[in-house]
Amino acid sequence: MALSFTRRAAEEVCNYLDERGGGLGIRVIVQSSECSGMAYRLVFVDEPDEGDEVFESHGARIYVDPKSLAWLQGTVIDFVQAGEDSGFAFNNPNVSSQCGCGESFYV
Repeated sequence: MALSFTRRAAEEVCNYLDERGGGLGIRVIVQSSECSGMAYRLVFVDEPDEGDEVFESHGARIYVDPKSLAWLQGTVIDFVQAGEDSGFAFNNPNVSSQCGCGESFYV
């Protein structure tokens, strides 16, 4: 599978979708960042876009456009909690380094 969730991340996505009253899943977008690298962006999906690749993992769906998919092959999305902070973490085997801010990556 090109993209997947851990069980914990899938549960969180389903919880977020329930809280907002519905949706099909989460879209993962890779875009240029201010740190001269690439960054992940997550948005809810109510309608798929033409050309989307869809991956189902632990009962939750991940939507990815073909351009972003090139940067995401083999990525596992986890949900982590450290103290009161929580969020999605990306285990992307294509990343060669990350910038100091922790928000962007280089391939």
